Amino acid sequence: MFAMLATPVRVHILWLLAHGGQDVGTLAENTGQSLATVSHHLGKLKLAGLVRDQRDGKRRIYVAADPHVLDLVLGVIERRLANDDVTGRRRRA
Repeated sequence: MFAMLATPVRVHILWLLAHGGQDVGTLAENTGQSLATVSHHLGKLKLAGLVRDQRDGKRRIYVAADPHVLDLVLGVIERRLANDDVTGRRRRA
């Protein structure tokens, strides 16, 4: 599981999906990655059981599938953002 979370773009994708389902195009835009890159990482996350997809017409919407991993990701990122606010550093997702 930690190997899946060792790639920052995957953590970013999970963080975005923690706030609601998104299609691959929206995830690519929000992460600043290409469609191919995001699609590749979504495939790995799906195989690991961390995300699942559902059809919405012709689109596939990806949603987070493991609430325990989401708790971990959200906890780490929110703590980091809070520490950045305290120290005055700029925040990055």
